[in-house]
Amino acid sequence: MPEFRNAAKALSDALEIVVFTGAGISAESGIPTYGDPLTGIWASYDPRNMETAKAFRENPPLVWGWYLWRRQQVAKATPNAAHLAVSRLAKSGYSVSVITQNVDNLHERAGSVDVLHLHGSLSAPKCFACHRTAAVPPSQVTSLIGGEIEPPRCVRCNGKLRPGVVWYGEDLPSDIWKSAIALVKSCDVLISVGTSGIVTPAADVPRIALSYGATVIHVNTEDVSTGAQNELMLIGKATEVFKKLCALLPSGEQSL
Repeated sequence: MPEFRNAAKALSDALEIVVFTGAGISAESGIPTYGDPLTGIWASYDPRNMETAKAFRENPPLVWGWYLWRRQQVAKATPNAAHLAVSRLAKSGYSVSVITQNVDNLHERAGSVDVLHLHGSLSAPKCFACHRTAAVPPSQVTSLIGGEIEPPRCVRCNGKLRPGVVWYGEDLPSDIWKSAIALVKSCDVLISVGTSGIVTPAADVPRIALSYGATVIHVNTEDVSTGAQNELMLIGKATEVFKKLCALLPSGEQSL
């Protein structure tokens, strides 16, 4: 396992580590990826038609109901061994920052702190009109959701609440993006986990790290490397790769 040994050495020598995650890490917790077919009441819908501001304007109850359903799927899921390994790595003396494209909260529930969500979060809805952050009413959090649900109203302006995620055609939050890029430019190692490398500008993160001299460790079920000299490709499921990788770290981290 030369690639794994090289990756373990890079991590052991690193002062600053960034873990950059995509849908692949949460898929092992049962969270569907964007390529997975929908089931049940949503089987006849195309997610791409419900993930735009235009769709929300045309049918707020449909879009709100869809995202409440997604939120409930996340609530029923649990962090997997890869999420836990990332958290424990930080607690083992390494300086670890987490940047994710995912809108779930599995990193936080695994124990990671100050996670940067490039594409927003299902846990943080906001007003469609004034953009003020809000909370989902308890009745909609706990009840079994399916189909169209009328969005709650903003307590400030009475506008309709929308999911706090980045929709197609919207820019990433500038403050989050700037913070993420600052971390990427200053890290020694970037671990890119379960990312497709397709959705921009997030897809640029590994390339930026490479250009600033970091070692980039890709963790994916297929080869997504670009052939750069300071790139390592670990092929496999995130949970399996982290188990092998952590076993090669110094003795204090083998329990990860």
